[in-house]
Amino acid sequence: MAEHLPPEALDAWADALCERFALSRDDVPIALVLDLARDVSKGVARPAAPFSAYVAGLVAGRTGSSPDVAVAAITELAAGWERA
Repeated sequence: MAEHLPPEALDAWADALCERFALSRDDVPIALVLDLARDVSKGVARPAAPFSAYVAGLVAGRTGSSPDVAVAAITELAAGWERA
């Protein structure tokens, strides 16, 4: 399997998730989440990436803000993160 997959490689998985949870494809921004994971992996640490994606979804769901807003805030935080 390739180490780096394009977002389109996840289309079948995204379709399955959308079908299972009655979501539209607009609800599943693959590129946005992958970009978040990349930025957090580089700015904070690799294990922080999936956790941060979860938090972005939690924030968007609880506050009613768009995923773009939550991801932008987390990306900004990661960009300024000082490693201990």
